[in-house]
Amino acid sequence: MSVDGPRDTKAGTIKVETVATGLEHPWGLAFLPDGRMLVTERSGTLRLVSKDGKLSEPLSGVPQVIAAGQGGLLDVAIDPGFKSNGLVYLSYSEPGEGGASTAVARGKLGESGLDDVEVIFRQEPKVGGGNHFGSRLVFAPDGTLFVTLGERFTFAPAQDLSNDLGKIVRINPDGSVPKDNPFVGRKDARPEIWSYGHRNPQGAAINPETGRLWETELGPRGGDELNIPQAGKNYGWPVVSWGNHYTGQDIPKPPTHPEFADAIDHWNPVISPSGITFYTRDAIPGWKGNLLIGALSGQAIVRLTLDGEKVVAEERIPMGTRIRDVVQGPDGAVYALTDEGNGEILRLTLENSPK
Repeated sequence: MSVDGPRDTKAGTIKVETVATGLEHPWGLAFLPDGRMLVTERSGTLRLVSKDGKLSEPLSGVPQVIAAGQGGLLDVAIDPGFKSNGLVYLSYSEPGEGGASTAVARGKLGESGLDDVEVIFRQEPKVGGGNHFGSRLVFAPDGTLFVTLGERFTFAPAQDLSNDLGKIVRINPDGSVPKDNPFVGRKDARPEIWSYGHRNPQGAAINPETGRLWETELGPRGGDELNIPQAGKNYGWPVVSWGNHYTGQDIPKPPTHPEFADAIDHWNPVISPSGITFYTRDAIPGWKGNLLIGALSGQAIVRLTLDGEKVVAEERIPMGTRIRDVVQGPDGAVYALTDEGNGEILRLTLENSPK
């Protein structure tokens, strides 16, 4: 299937067009106030993309990354006060003693790159291997920053509050810990932790109606999840899962351990969910209020219709390629990144209303 072209959906015919090409496994996208895009490439490059799709040269100031396996330069986010402070945040797999872990750095966007770059967070500990780094960056309405962290394919440490593996953390923009985090003051827990028992959370967004964080994570053999992570809650991995181990060995299902918080939706077989966004604009009226999910193995954009915090319907818009991220643009269009060696930025708009 060609990526460009119309898609017949329940909301009408959606036009898919390519905005930019030539990106090496693009991972994260953030719009600047002037309409340009910042896009990360997993190989370690950050680029500016103009409205007409022209790629800049690689920007300077990007920290060193380990671009191996699922690791590399991952997400990008701009500070809520970007117009006054110019701050950009990057998540990435950082090398160090013991292997690698997810880190977050920030710097001020200048003419050719990031200036005054500082690392504000490092996942502890660093471990070997190239799997399960997470990692999305999402600013909450109160200005704090959520960082989703994979368990680095280590399984049991996701249940251990003395490390950052398999956790979602909440920090201030300078990397300090908010005083109202759920584990502040506990000697057996890291204070930055918001929730735990996560596997490989690669999607995160704030629900604009409630201000709450929603998150998607990749399951093992089955069991991809959509969660609403709450402060201090345990989401069960690897003790429970809606999927099974890659060997086929069963994992107890969440209802067998009611002390764990359960997903609000899950997928068997997997769709491999990555970036997510809530659609709030009027340009595609039938999608307003929906959650859009980029699906990797599913090679689709998955559209969930919601009733409050319940999923009541699902539609899959086939894209014919792995979708790494979906972002709502300032023009009301939906923008998607394709996870390919010659990756693209796609733009989705409404061509015709449903008949």
